[in-house]
Amino acid sequence: MSDYPARAVVDLAAIRGNVRALAQHAPGAEVMAVVKADAYGHGLVPSARAALAGGATWLGAAQAAEALELRAAGVTGRVLTWLHAPGAPFGALLEADVDVSVAGAWALDAVVDAARRTGRTARVHLKVDTGLGRNGLTPADLPDVLDAALRAQAEGAVEVVGIWSHLAFADEPTHPTVLAQAEVFADAVRLAETRGAHLEVRHLANSAATLTSPAVHYDLVRPGIAVYGLSPVPQLGGPADYGLVPAMTFEADLATVKTVGAGQGVSYAHAYTTSTRTVLGVVPVGYADGIPRHASGGPDHPGAPVLVGGRRVTVAGRVCMDQVVLDLGPGAVDQPGDRVVLFGTGADGGPTAEDWARCAGTISYEIVTRLGARVPRVHIDSEQPGGGAAAMATAGSGAAGGRSVGGAADDAPAPPPPAAAAGAVTAERAGAGR
Repeated sequence: MSDYPARAVVDLAAIRGNVRALAQHAPGAEVMAVVKADAYGHGLVPSARAALAGGATWLGAAQAAEALELRAAGVTGRVLTWLHAPGAPFGALLEADVDVSVAGAWALDAVVDAARRTGRTARVHLKVDTGLGRNGLTPADLPDVLDAALRAQAEGAVEVVGIWSHLAFADEPTHPTVLAQAEVFADAVRLAETRGAHLEVRHLANSAATLTSPAVHYDLVRPGIAVYGLSPVPQLGGPADYGLVPAMTFEADLATVKTVGAGQGVSYAHAYTTSTRTVLGVVPVGYADGIPRHASGGPDHPGAPVLVGGRRVTVAGRVCMDQVVLDLGPGAVDQPGDRVVLFGTGADGGPTAEDWARCAGTISYEIVTRLGARVPRVHIDSEQPGGGAAAMATAGSGAAGGRSVGGAADDAPAPPPPAAAAGAVTAERAGAGR
């Protein structure tokens, strides 16, 4: 049990329900739940298991270490990993039955070498840069690498099972690049099939395209942020508009509470000054825990919102390494130890990760993913009676190695209750902090 005065409470029922909702948006495709970056900060192994229980048939991980951690924890099913540099452990990945992406000729050479050394046939997805200008083979380079891959396939070293790419403007579904990239991708698929590749999957759609661009769903969609209940297109609709429920509630305990007079400067450089006699409260989390410093509050920029005692207040003054200060207002009766919610589902009128993102000038992806290693992840299951009072330890390292409660039900989730009422148990302290 952790004595840390803050926690990220993750409702596994919400993750399951979100995957079911995403599958309904793409009824002709399988779902790959992307669990990179410690499942966007939600805990790798518990989140992966919840996604599979919700109907995902694939898992996606950027880094080889993430894919291997899933296998070490006993997670089965198809897993794809895609971001590699020279020296990547392709042999270990093949022995763990992990699909690998090839984005350059050097990577294919390394994968073929690993296949020959291990005697395992590599399942390869060729990544094509259709216009994002990031990772992947250019259309000009694709034919040569494809031919080399098919030669390796003929000797049994590899099997080309997929072609994939990534969209630059998926969150703007009418942007002309979406159609342009879709056409380049279709050309790449035709080339692969014409030259003899027997593709199992073709995949292009991320969260935004899964929700808004059915023409690019193909055989497999790859939602990431939407798996965790956040909207990838907040300008078009919030989570509820797409049948999603935010899975994470970030909460903390008030530390110091004190009354100060008018004109009191607050936090470093006194960027905030009280206008009247009021009550200040210290929340013991800061940028070391992932709180963005850009969420600080000053005279011309209100700080990020926080829910205290059923009302919204804002961060007063600069965010510090380990703490933020709230102006609780004149006559506030809040006490040390009272629970505050920095962001959550928003169902109780509290702030959301999207609210924090707007305040800090970023995106909700960053808000949840940047939560630090010392913030415990507490996994609950709101579909279990009492929020899942029966605890079970979860395998895995880092934040995934916390403690979870409850099991995996099949009915759709209700919005997660506040953690204090959810029967949650406190997680082990998060470790690796991916």
